[in-house]
Amino acid sequence: MKSLLLIFVSVILGVVGQLSMKQGMLKVGYVSLELTKLSSSFFHIITTPFVLLGLFLYVVSAMFWLVVLSRVDLSYAYPMISIGYVLIVFLSWMLFHEHISSGKVLGILLICSGVFLVARS
Repeated sequence: MKSLLLIFVSVILGVVGQLSMKQGMLKVGYVSLELTKLSSSFFHIITTPFVLLGLFLYVVSAMFWLVVLSRVDLSYAYPMISIGYVLIVFLSWMLFHEHISSGKVLGILLICSGVFLVARS
């Protein structure tokens, strides 16, 4: 049970990190990959507070993940990351008003079914 909690904490931190980086990038705007604009875009990105928070949360999530990997089989732990995909879709819809198609809903149901089967084994 303790390992499952560590997995969940790692996933949640990753999800919040992604949402934070998305919020930051909404403030930054469209990023061009043209060499003449890339350095100024990069500076703007790395000085945006939500992006920095998201990156920090990602690092903390990775630290938790390393603890998880020291305790459980990768074949058990790794599929649990897909819970994050489900949370991202739902929270992106709630926070950023992103569209959720019927295909995404079906995919989420399949992911949940797979995680359930892995957790039971």
